[in-house]
Amino acid sequence: MANRDNHYEAAFEAYLRRRQLPYVAVDEAKRSLMSDGRSIKNLDFIVSSLGQTTWLVDVKGRRFPSGDDQKQYWKNWSTRDDLRSLGHWEAIFGGAFAGLFVFAYNIVGDRAPLPAEQLFEFRDALYGFVAVRLSDYAASARAISPAWDTVAMPTAEFRRLARPVDEYLLGCAPPGSPSS
Repeated sequence: MANRDNHYEAAFEAYLRRRQLPYVAVDEAKRSLMSDGRSIKNLDFIVSSLGQTTWLVDVKGRRFPSGDDQKQYWKNWSTRDDLRSLGHWEAIFGGAFAGLFVFAYNIVGDRAPLPAEQLFEFRDALYGFVAVRLSDYAASARAISPAWDTVAMPTAEFRRLARPVDEYLLGCAPPGSPSS
């Protein structure tokens, strides 16, 4: 089961239910053990889309804007472990499955990552769900903190590649977008 204490994941699960998309919420309580003895981080959801791809989803909750001064937008950091683990899940599941980072932005200011009609209300809060394929994220990610082993995409590249999650899950991506 998804961590329902995590409001970002709970909001995303409510979004999936409202869209009536078939999904499996993955138990994150423990890491999965591979046959070679390595452990990998579990993903958050397996989502069957209206397209040909089944998405292996890792939800990344962020505030929009963030920071003490609330002037930081488009935070998209992740850990190298997140990238490695989601890549392992892609390899395990095979060709019809693809890794997808869903950035669940909790809107806390007067700007949002998506138009108002694409925001999702959950528990008296607004969320904007934008997604980037693992392959695109991994190709553009740059180290931001060696101590925390975190990476992020440059903001301009993230904004170019990130799409409303509906485009991936509902199969309505415009021609020429990274998801088509």
